[in-house]
Amino acid sequence: MKPEIEVKFADVNHDELRAKLTALGAECVAPSRLMRRYTYDFADDRLRNERQGWIRVRDEGDKVTLSYKQLNDRTLTGTHEVNVTVDSFERADDFIRQIGGVEKSYQETKRESWRLDGFEIELDEWPWSKPYIEAEGPDEAPLKSLAAKLGLDWGKALYGSVEIIYQQEYDVTDDEIDALPRITFDMPAPDCLRTRR
Repeated sequence: MKPEIEVKFADVNHDELRAKLTALGAECVAPSRLMRRYTYDFADDRLRNERQGWIRVRDEGDKVTLSYKQLNDRTLTGTHEVNVTVDSFERADDFIRQIGGVEKSYQETKRESWRLDGFEIELDEWPWSKPYIEAEGPDEAPLKSLAAKLGLDWGKALYGSVEIIYQQEYDVTDDEIDALPRITFDMPAPDCLRTRR
C-alpha cells in the first residue's frame, strides 16, 4: 500500500482554474462527469476503529475502481491506498457485500480531470460544499510549485479525505460526515451541515 501524495485547496473558482490550466498547456483528460461511490466497512466497523480505513467502489465515468483507503494522519502523505480497476460497479458492490462488507454511505460527486507535467489535477464538487481542487504529484516541492503557478496559497493546503473540505464551511466533525448514509446532489443538506463557520 502506498501513500497518496495529494493536496486539496478549498473554495476555488473552477472557471479561473480552467483558464490558468489551459494557459499552462494542461490537458483536460475527462470533462466534468457524475461519479458515484459506495463506502464500506464490516459490521463491527473494524477498519475504521482499528486503522481509520474503509473500502470504496467508485464509478469514475470511464472506469470503475475498487480501493482500500487508510487515513494515517492529515499530512501530505498521510492517506494510503491500494486500487484495482474492475469491470462493473454493480458486481464489485455485490462482491464486497458477499464477503461481509456493509455499506456505510452512497455518495455522488462531480469531477473534471486535468493533466499537466505529470500532475493529476481534479476539479471537484461535492453536494453542499463549495468547489475545490485536488492535485497529486511526486512529492511536496513540485506540488508547491504547481500551486504557485495556479495562484493557490500553499499555506491553505489541506490534506486527507473530504471531511476536511466540509469542515472549511461547517461546524462539523469527521464522524458526522462519515455517518451520512447518502450524499447526493438531489438531497437537502443534512442537519449536521446547518451551522456555518
